[in-house]
Amino acid sequence: MRTNLRSLLFFLSPALILLAIFLLIPIGAAVYMSFNKIGIEALMNPSAIDFVGFANYTKIIFHDELFRKALLNTLIVLAIAMPLTIVLSLTLAVLINSKFTKCSSLFRVGFYLPAISNTIAVALVWKWLLNGDYGLINYLLSLVGIAGPQWLSNEHAAIFTIIMLVVWKGIGPNTILYMAALSSVPDSVKEAAEIDGASAWQRFIKITIPMLAPTTTYISIMLLIGYLQLFDEPFMLTGGGPVNSTTSIVMLIYNEAFKFFNFGYASAMSMVLFFIIFAISLIRIKLTKLD
Repeated sequence: MRTNLRSLLFFLSPALILLAIFLLIPIGAAVYMSFNKIGIEALMNPSAIDFVGFANYTKIIFHDELFRKALLNTLIVLAIAMPLTIVLSLTLAVLINSKFTKCSSLFRVGFYLPAISNTIAVALVWKWLLNGDYGLINYLLSLVGIAGPQWLSNEHAAIFTIIMLVVWKGIGPNTILYMAALSSVPDSVKEAAEIDGASAWQRFIKITIPMLAPTTTYISIMLLIGYLQLFDEPFMLTGGGPVNSTTSIVMLIYNEAFKFFNFGYASAMSMVLFFIIFAISLIRIKLTKLD
C-alpha cells in the first residue's frame, strides 16, 4: 500500500509542484498581501510592510467610489453581453447545422476565427475601425447619410462598443459548443414529437433547448467568469475612459498594482472579485439545479 502511494506521489509530483508554484503559492501570497499595506518600497525592504487588517476591504466596500463604478461597468457588460452571446451562438449553431445551410464548414471557420485571433491585434484593428473621425465604420455610415457617433470617446457609446466587441469575439467558440451539443440531440425524439403534431418551434422549445441545458450552463458559467475578468478590450480600446465609463474591475486592479504600486490594496480587490465570481457562479449552478 505504501509502495503504491509513493509511486502515485512520484508520478503526480511534477503536476503538484507546478500547481503549487503557479496557483497555490500566488493565491496564498495574494491573501497575505490583501491584509497589508504594501508599496513599491516593500519589494526591496520587507520591513516596510504595514499590517492593516481589514482596512483594505473596508475601503473597497464602503469608501472607494471608483471600485463601485468599475463594478457597475463590469456588471453592465455581463448583464448584456452574456445573454446576447448565448442567444446569438445558439441561433448560429442551429442555422449552420440546418440542412438548408451550404458550406457549413466555411461558416464554422469564419465564426471561430475571432476566438483564435490575438486579442491585442484585434483590438487595434477595431480601434481604427471605430475611430470617430476617420474610422471605416463611420465613413460607411456617412455614405448613407448617417452621422456615426464617437464610438470610443463618448461616455455612453463606449461601454456598448466594448460589449459589441466582446460579444463578437465570444460567439465563435460557443457556437462550436452548441453545434456539438445539437448533434447529440436524438432525431428519434424530435421525429416522435413531429408525428404527435408538434411544430418545428415547439420541438425546438420543448425538446432541443431542455436537452441543451448542460451545455448552456457550462457556457454561461464560462462567460460569467470571462466577462467579470474583462480587461483586454477596455485597456486597448479606451484605456478605461472616457470618465472611467469603461474601467473594469480587473483593469482597476491592474492600475492599482502596476501604475500606483498599491500591491496590498490591489490584492484585496482581487480577493473581492474572486468572491463575487464565486457567489454569482454558485447562484447560477443552484438555479440550474432548481430548473
